[in-house]
Order: sequence, then structure tokens, then C-alpha cells
Amino acid sequence: MSHGRVRPMGWRRLLLLPIALLASLAVVLLARTLAQTPDLDARWRLDATGHLQMIATDLPWMRPALGHSLEVIVAPGIAPLFVDGRRVVNSTRWIASDEERDAANLQQRQMARLLQPGVPVVLGFTDRMSARVTPHARGYTTLGITFWLLCGLGLALELVGAVVILVRQDVRTFLFAVMAQCQAAQLLLAAVDAVPGIGNVSLLGGHEAALRMALDVITCAALLNATLLYPTPLPPRRALTWLSWMAALVFSGATLMFDLPQAWWWCEALELSTGLLVMGLLGWSYRITPHPYATVVRRLSIVTTGSLALVTIVVALNDRMPGEVQSLVSAVPVIWTVFFASLLLMSPFLARSQHMMREFAMLAGVSTLATSVDLLFVAVFSFNQFASITTSLFVALGVYAASRQWLLDQMIGARAVTTERLFEHLLRIARKVEEQPERAADWQLELFHAVFQPLVARHEPGYTKTTRWYEGGAGLLVPLAVEPTVDPTASQFDDGDQPEPRLIVLRFAERGKRLFTAEDARLADRIVEQLRRAVAHDRAIEQGRSEERGRIAQDLHDDIGARLLTLMYKAPNSEMEDYVRHTLQDLKTLTRGLAATTHFLSHASGEWKADIAQRLAPTGCTLDWSFTQDVDIQLNVVQWSGLTRILRELVSNIIAHAKATHTTIHADLKDGMLKLTVADNGVGGTPKDWSTGLGLGGIRKRVRMLGGTIAWQQNTPDGVRCDVSVPLAVPSTPPSQTSQTSPGAAAG
Repeated sequence: MSHGRVRPMGWRRLLLLPIALLASLAVVLLARTLAQTPDLDARWRLDATGHLQMIATDLPWMRPALGHSLEVIVAPGIAPLFVDGRRVVNSTRWIASDEERDAANLQQRQMARLLQPGVPVVLGFTDRMSARVTPHARGYTTLGITFWLLCGLGLALELVGAVVILVRQDVRTFLFAVMAQCQAAQLLLAAVDAVPGIGNVSLLGGHEAALRMALDVITCAALLNATLLYPTPLPPRRALTWLSWMAALVFSGATLMFDLPQAWWWCEALELSTGLLVMGLLGWSYRITPHPYATVVRRLSIVTTGSLALVTIVVALNDRMPGEVQSLVSAVPVIWTVFFASLLLMSPFLARSQHMMREFAMLAGVSTLATSVDLLFVAVFSFNQFASITTSLFVALGVYAASRQWLLDQMIGARAVTTERLFEHLLRIARKVEEQPERAADWQLELFHAVFQPLVARHEPGYTKTTRWYEGGAGLLVPLAVEPTVDPTASQFDDGDQPEPRLIVLRFAERGKRLFTAEDARLADRIVEQLRRAVAHDRAIEQGRSEERGRIAQDLHDDIGARLLTLMYKAPNSEMEDYVRHTLQDLKTLTRGLAATTHFLSHASGEWKADIAQRLAPTGCTLDWSFTQDVDIQLNVVQWSGLTRILRELVSNIIAHAKATHTTIHADLKDGMLKLTVADNGVGGTPKDWSTGLGLGGIRKRVRMLGGTIAWQQNTPDGVRCDVSVPLAVPSTPPSQTSQTSPGAAAG
């Protein structure tokens, strides 16, 4: 299976270069046009009465007017212009009143006639002061840093929209490209609005506000259309799509050609309604199919709609603001435009992890909050400027500091598992992989399911060297840390070997609440590496133990075995010879168990039965043995040794203390749980009155080591019964049920 990223190839890559050049050329031409517009060599601000107050100038003959407010501009042969500082704006997009917008456009046109490069004008200030000045082309250096930053962001957004549509041509990417191009144009127009000075820089002859409102409404229509199509096509998509585009086209035409009354209010109503509708549709989409894209975009829609509502309130209360905060009123929409553009750039269509864009979007949102709260304090509570700025900054920074992590979790999702839990999962899975290497792929799948909690987790054939994401972060491909081995029992029941999966495929992190990110990929790679190291470490330790057990087994066989064999031939009587022969047989069983790394349960049960019957025979105690199992499994050395010694000690207690004439032992393996029952008809007494010695204590210790339980109780009518339950690993594909039963009595 191949999950590669789709990249622009062939003619698409060739087409991207001229698009980038044309976009850059458009920015250069815009800057050149603005650099040629007239400007006065002075810096201004609004005073409390709404007049322009000169605060700095490089012209010596204008310095006496510093601190005075501009009232009138006079040019030869043209009617004087009485300047209203509130209407000296480059953009009328964010003026709510139709009358104020028309008045601002009229003042723009009048100022364009008055201020011509090289034509002197007279500036009239308060206190009957005046100054003669010649407007000049403002040049590139006076456009301001904000202009260049907004142009850069607009250029980046325009290129991203172009790349998306070149990489993949479908309805969804087309709609995103429409949104990107509209908001790129908005950023360029906002950059024009950010040029300082009072010279006329309007380039659209009074139609700039209508064009910007049309761009916003078209963006809303594209966003609503995309929401109806992805991630889950919703039933009313056709009707709502046609309705949204018809509303956008009708509003845009009426605003651009017929000067629609109350256009600003209609535009804001359409934008806010679209935001609320998108939130509802995404919630509906997630209930149908819990795709992470729906959750992520719904969170972004909530933040965007809420901040736009705050901006709308601030602009609507503009007439209640004192003159000195008008610059902040005009700055709020610019900040919101940057905020929305940054959200588009970090859209799940394009990126899984963009730390810089996430932080940038959060800071833009906090700036919108701080500025809006500042203006609301001034308008509603009549705070002075210093008090309102201080309070709003304190509130905004406090909210940001307190909720930053929560906001990040809401935007990209919280980590599904803590570091401590991850370490516990890693150790547990490493042990399972070592115990059952044929199920290594299943255990690794369980580990990554616990870490990321995906909606879908499965194995697939394929290969990847490192973890990578696909489909915009909806899926994650993880290599296997440890390849599964073929189950040695499979050949007994199956014609072919078991398949070996090579990839782990995860889709929709945290139950579909978020997309996978680059951090998730790096975390998965670290988990894979640590799991490889843990398994290699355990295997190295086990190899050392196996070699040491082999050495001990060899020494016992060569040394102690030889001595016992010599002693058996020199035994003074037959009883001693039989005793040494039995001891030698026990030694063979012990050395064979030490030398082998695994033991089939069916083989071990046969050895246990033969050993117990041989030990009980000299005492005159009969044995009733039965053993059933739903699948034959392999015991590791720890399990084999522990079970062997548990049975040996239980039988030793019967021989030494019970004085029994009959012993019943039943073993049953079902669903991975081995249950042993050892009962006799002797005189064991009451188990709760027994004192715990080395024998009973050793049995309990070994049962606990195997993760099992043990209980003694009085048998009916005589003797004692012991029940032992021990969990044993079961192969992933159990063969058909087998059983081994030996009912009846067995005497030595």
C-alpha cells in the first residue's frame, strides 16, 4: 500500500512559477502606485474632539504648529476643505453608517483634488496658525512596516491557494482556493488601509468598501459549501449550496452596482449567520461520522465567529468612542483579518503541525480581544485611555496565560496518554512481545492504540522506514518495531505460514477528535525505537540466562548424574537402587527443563503425570489424572519450572503428611487460564489451622510469581483439596481443540 504525498508534477510545477511571479509583481505594482501618492511631511493623531493633531514634522516652518489641530486645507483655485479627522481613512470598509461612509468617500475625493505632488497648499490650524507646504510623493520608505507585513502574508496565502488547486483538482480544493484568494485580496486592501499619513491612497474610487464586503461574503459562501461536502456530505447540501451562492452573488452585485442600503449590517449579518451555521453543520457531521476534521474546524469556527462578533460590536459603537482611540477602532478589523488569514494558513486541508502559525493565530486572537475590550471599556464605562489600555491588557494577558494550553488542546487535541502511562504500556508490551513473538504485531498495535486512541487501528502489508502521516493528518503509518515470527504450532494445524504484517495503520486520533501531527509521528518513532531497544535488552538477558541454564544443566548431567549412576550400580540393596534410579530420573527431567527454552504444555503434562505416578507408587497411593486443553501452548522456562515445583511440593505434602490412599489431579486450560485441582482422601485437617512453613510458603510464592491464585479447602468426605489458577498466554490463532485425558486409577 502506498500513501505518498501528492506533489505538483510536470506542467503544474511549471505553472506555479509564473503564478508566483505574477503575484509578486502585483505586490510590487501596488507598492509602486502607493509610493507615488501625495503626502505631507508630518505625522498626525486624532485628538479628543475628532480633529487631526500634528505631533511631528521635519519642516522647520511647520514646527510652530506642533500640538495644534488641523482645521482646513486651502489650494489655489479649489474650494477649501474643512477636515474631519474621523473621516481621514484609507478604507471605509469598517464604517457601519451609510451616511458616514458616504461622507468619508466625499472627503477622500476632495482631498485627492487638493493634494497634488508639487502644488503648494496652506494648512490652517487652531489658534489662527497656518503653514504653507508642498505635497510630495510619499516613497517606499513611508509605506510603513505594517504594509509590508500584510502584503507578505497576503502573498503567502495567495500562493498557498494556488498550490492547493495545482496539486489536486476537486471541489474541496477549489473552494479552499477561492477562500484563500479572496482573503489574500483582503490582506492587500488592508495593507493599503494601513499606510500612514493623510494623503489620499484610495485606489478604487469609493468602491473599496463594497469590494471588500463582497470578498468576505464570497468567502462565507465557499466555506459553507465546503462544510456541506467535507468531511461528510450532508443531505441538504445542494439546496444550501445554491442558497449560499445566490445570496453571495446577489449581495455582491447589489453592493457594487446599486449602493445597497445598510450594506455593512447586511454583510456582518451574513458573516455571523454563516459562522453559526457552519458550527451547527460540523456538529451534525461529527455525529454522523466522527472525523477529526469536523472537530478541528468547528473549534476554529467558534473562535472565529466569536471574535468577529466582538469586532462587529466595537465598530457599531464607533460613534461613542472618543477621538483619540479612533486609530484603535480602525486597527481591530485589520487584526481580525490577519487572524482569519492565519487560520486559513493552518487549515487541516494543508498542514498537520504548524507551531508558528498556531502561536501566530493565538496571538492575533488575543490582540483582537485586548483591543476590542479596550474600546468597549472606553465606550461603555467611559474609562480614560490609560485606564482602559491597562485594564484590557491585563485581562487579555491573564486570559492568554491561563488558557493557552487549553486553547492549544482545543485546536490540536490533548495527548491521549501521559508519559508515566506510556512508559508502563511500553514495558508491558515489550514483555508480551518477548513472551509471544508470533503475536508481536498484535501487541504493537495494542500499544499504539493505547497511546493515540484512534478510531481505526489495523495491520496492512507495505513498508515504511519512519512514521509518516497521510490524507492531511487523518492517518498515520507506523513501522513495526519487532517483526512477528511464525507460530511454531501453526504448522501442525495450517497448510501455510502465518502472514507477517509490516505496517500499523492508525486513523482519526483520539476517537476522531483531532488530526495526527508531526509531533505524533516523532513520538511514534521514539516509541518504535524504545520498543526495539527494550525487546533487544530482554532478549539479551534471556540469552544470557539460557546459556547459564545450559551450563548448569550440563554440569549437573556430567557431574552429579555420573555420580548418581555410579551410586546406583553400587547400591547395597534393591530399595536403595530404586531410590537412586528415581533420583537420577528426576535429575534428567530437571536438566532437560533447564536446557530447553520452551516446553509444550501437552509434553509437560505427560512428564508431570509420569513423575507423580512414580513418586506415589511406593506409598501405595493411587493416582487419578485428567488433563484437558482447548489449545496447545508453549510454556517458557519460568512457567514450566514454577508449575513443576508447585505440583512436586503438593504431592510431597500428600506423601509426607496426608497418609492418603488415593489422589486426584485435574488440569484444564481454557481461554488462557490453567486451573489445577489436587485432592486426596488423607488426614490433612483444617487448612486454616495450618502453620505456614517453607513448603506452603514456597507454593504461594511461586503461584504469585506466575500471576495466579491458590486456595485450600477441606475435601468431602475426607482429605484436602487445593485449587490453583494460573494465566497462560494463548497464541493469536488457536488451532482446533485438543484434549488429553487419562481417567482411571494408576498404580506405580
